[in-house]
Amino acid sequence: MEKEFTLSIFTENKIGVLQRITGIFTRRHINIDSMIASESEVKGVYRFTIVVNCSLDLIKKVHKQIEKQIGVLKAFYFTNKEIVYQEIALYKVPTKSFSHGNDVENLIRNHNAHILTVEPDYIIIEKAGHKDETQELFNKLLPYGILQFARSGRVAVSKQIKEITAYLRDLEEASLYSEKELLLNNK
Repeated sequence: MEKEFTLSIFTENKIGVLQRITGIFTRRHINIDSMIASESEVKGVYRFTIVVNCSLDLIKKVHKQIEKQIGVLKAFYFTNKEIVYQEIALYKVPTKSFSHGNDVENLIRNHNAHILTVEPDYIIIEKAGHKDETQELFNKLLPYGILQFARSGRVAVSKQIKEITAYLRDLEEASLYSEKELLLNNK
């Protein structure tokens, strides 16, 4: 049974890491629904947040393959219940759409959106929320005219308590232990 999963992948900032990660999805014929990359809370460590729909067995296999990649420090996969997440959507609508009384203004308020920019020809509206919420506002603004629409990928943090810095420390300690063991065995 397919289910939506969010992967958080922590990597070094190296050329080719993203290509190797996305290649894993391509080889397994898994479509990426959403992907973003940004710096993490740890200096020099980057986070990729990838959303996919697949079976639990398949996500476990993909997760193992991702963790084996050079430059990948740690990877996690989560169900929607295990994370807090949002997306941001921007809507560019003609200024004349506000000439229909308070309809568009009420839509913006009722959907907890806000106006970013007002220009003579257009207005930019911003909405943060889940994909279904940003899509609902899109559908309701459509009759008034949408000049442009853009939605970000998912931004997510896990509900688990252990911080990524603790995982990285554990990883570093295990690596140092392996190096010492290797040196002792070569003597």
